[in-house]
Amino acid sequence: MKKFLMAAAGGTLAGVIATTQFAGPIVAQEKASGSSVYEQLDLFGDIFERIRAQYVEPVDESELIEAAIDGMLSSLDPHSSYLSPKDAADMQVQTRGEFGGLGIEVTQEDGFVKVVAPMDGTPADQAGVEAGDFITHVDGENLMGLTLDETVSRMRGPVGSEIVITVVREGAEEPMDISIIRDTIKLTAVRARTEGDAIVLRISTFNDQTYPNLESGLKEAAEELGGMENVSGVVLDLRNNPGGLLTQAIAVSDAFLDAGEIVSTRGRHPQDGDRVNASEGDLAEGKPIVTLINGGSASASEIVAGALQDHHRAIVVGTKSFGKGSVQTVMPLRSQGAMRLTTARYYTPSGRSIQALGISPDIVVAQPPRQPQTEDSDETTTPRFRSEADLRGALNNDSLTEDQRKQIEAERAAAEEAAKLRDEDFQLAYAIDILKGLSKIDRD
Repeated sequence: MKKFLMAAAGGTLAGVIATTQFAGPIVAQEKASGSSVYEQLDLFGDIFERIRAQYVEPVDESELIEAAIDGMLSSLDPHSSYLSPKDAADMQVQTRGEFGGLGIEVTQEDGFVKVVAPMDGTPADQAGVEAGDFITHVDGENLMGLTLDETVSRMRGPVGSEIVITVVREGAEEPMDISIIRDTIKLTAVRARTEGDAIVLRISTFNDQTYPNLESGLKEAAEELGGMENVSGVVLDLRNNPGGLLTQAIAVSDAFLDAGEIVSTRGRHPQDGDRVNASEGDLAEGKPIVTLINGGSASASEIVAGALQDHHRAIVVGTKSFGKGSVQTVMPLRSQGAMRLTTARYYTPSGRSIQALGISPDIVVAQPPRQPQTEDSDETTTPRFRSEADLRGALNNDSLTEDQRKQIEAERAAAEEAAKLRDEDFQLAYAIDILKGLSKIDRD
């Protein structure tokens, strides 16, 4: 298993002088620290032997050691953890875009399991799980005190089996039970479609398929509109995208940037830092871009949004993103398992760290809650105002040719069709309206 990354100067001179002046005490302190570490390891060995010999029931020694390793890693931050051989194999399958489960990305916040985002079209998404939900119980079992990996293992199960999760949702008075049927999760990383003369690229995750899906989807959508010259702009929809591979976030950013920095990472030591720059070439051929984000946009999504925002290549619309600005390196271990360790923070081209802060949109647009449908909520209840043409004896407009009249009617029909999108997806409709305005400015 290869090592890969998951997305997510001042004082140097003074440090050198201090090290030179106090080398003796520092060496002594390091020796003392080293002996202390060995004492602690001896303590661990003593505790392990006592548990193995005196615990009320026989214990699985390998599971006990794995639990100790996982406890050590999970005490560092919510994203560092130990992966058993099975979990490591499952993770490799997930990055390829097909795996079994519910289809939700979760994290741990103050001991609670929080949904980062449901994945598009998955059982969790269809059952109504939302970004920001807190999962408190699985099949009636309280999750308090469990590690994140233990919680995830309880949510896994055979395809076709039922699971009931209890969630606490902001704004809801009572916890709610949500029944979900487990299924094989087949993710299409990017879905492309047209809305009028705009192209919408819905990026749901960053796995090995993301950039190839994006490139082919954009090309097909542009051909549907008769070529890129007929495209008003592109919407990159990163809402509820929990992230994934750092390499894919870089590739997607590079797809729309001709030059400049995409992202930089800074680790514990200066030599661990890295900086990635864009190569020449813009798949959108300079067309305006609007990027949609929300609280479920995390990690790799934030890299893309931050890079395009800092280079003024895209207008970012929506609500503040999740704020996961750390990079995890997955390191294979001799046991065929792996260690997922936070090794760096990433920074946008302007030098911003978004850890715990998130990406702030250029234009804040909240998605209004869906209104329940009633028997009276149909088109007939919308009031229609009388116009000049409705008045008896109104003059005809004889200054227009038949072709001009048809063009006006077609534009009006297109505008009315676009207005329907506001009821389905207000944020997306807002993004497309921005593209229309930008394209008119370019034509003028």
